[in-house]
Amino acid sequence: MALKKIIPAHKTNDVKYAIRDIIALADSVAKTGKQMYYLNIGDPNIYDFVTPNTVVNAACEAIRSNKNGYAPSSGIKDALEAIRLDANNKGIFNILDAFVTNGASEAIEICLTALLNQGENFLMPTPGYPLYTAVQSKLELEPNPYYLDESNGWQPDIEDIRSKINSRTRAIVLINPNNPTGSICKPETLLEIVKLAKEHNLVILADEIYDKLIFDGAKMTSIAALDDEVSCITFSGLSKNYVAPGFRIGWGVVSGKQEYLSEYVEAINKLLRSRVSSNHPEQYAIVPALQGDQSHLVDMVTRLERRRNLMIDALAKIDGIDLVPPEGAFYAFPTIKVRDDNHFVTQLIKETGVIVVPGSGFGQRPGTSHFRIVTLPQEEVLTKAFALIAEFYAYYRNNN
Repeated sequence: MALKKIIPAHKTNDVKYAIRDIIALADSVAKTGKQMYYLNIGDPNIYDFVTPNTVVNAACEAIRSNKNGYAPSSGIKDALEAIRLDANNKGIFNILDAFVTNGASEAIEICLTALLNQGENFLMPTPGYPLYTAVQSKLELEPNPYYLDESNGWQPDIEDIRSKINSRTRAIVLINPNNPTGSICKPETLLEIVKLAKEHNLVILADEIYDKLIFDGAKMTSIAALDDEVSCITFSGLSKNYVAPGFRIGWGVVSGKQEYLSEYVEAINKLLRSRVSSNHPEQYAIVPALQGDQSHLVDMVTRLERRRNLMIDALAKIDGIDLVPPEGAFYAFPTIKVRDDNHFVTQLIKETGVIVVPGSGFGQRPGTSHFRIVTLPQEEVLTKAFALIAEFYAYYRNNN
């Protein structure tokens, strides 16, 4: 019998990851010898940010001490205690469970998998991180995006959320600070989301991976800290705050009422056990990260604020680009007046070597166009990149 083409599962058809999908084009442009300006990847280590020594040393010592076997499925005891204490410091006290995963991404996927059946849906912020649409496709879920309101500082649109809740809705995702906009949810907005979640028996999945990268001396409120009864899982990890994305260490903290969440928590733990364990030696970095010297955060936030301000000033001088100033993380999501942001970004990369990501890769309101900027690069790189964007955008608008 002749061999035939292997057909992949149809659930992969809609799996897209614009942040990395753009790299193939960038690599082809780089091969021509053009100077490239990478404003697309949210990896602090490829720029001038360095993992704190205490974090590195703890992981290295664990490796040297032969902590190289399997870990407990939920994570090592000391790490879990540190994670719970960090949640307490954010005002989260009604903790039912905590667990360590291979990055916050695995925690999010496990929690969605444990909750939703095929054909059900979760409310997903738009714009938002592409991981959620990928998981949605893998689990064969019904898409149910809700919009962030650009005219209101990219706050979640409460009325839009309310209108999207249906009999198959099981959860609402909140990314705070938001990727790709850098916005931070106001407490009054969070309280409205809590109210909706309790009214419709929804689980809140709170992605707070950037919770310590907050600008201008502001404070960020964790949604789980606002109500002792709401069912919530709060996600974080070492990747952003502690400059260690390659460690692949994330975690989730379950809070709410035991009588409502016990079966769901056990379902999560079934999946944790089925994948055996998270990376083991890297878990020993959690305690020194969360409980050790935090001075790197002061330096990191100072540099990110300076680069954020440089970007705001540069974009303000470009006619036809509008920006809601980011309040945290290291992203921005400016509006551009073009018909097709994919085409704009493709031509920008080809002509200038400046790599950004089209807004459609994160979701956006119909009829609008954006692109995402990463503000991690050094100031001289950003200065040159924004000059190239300004020059190219003026040309593009006149010729397209």
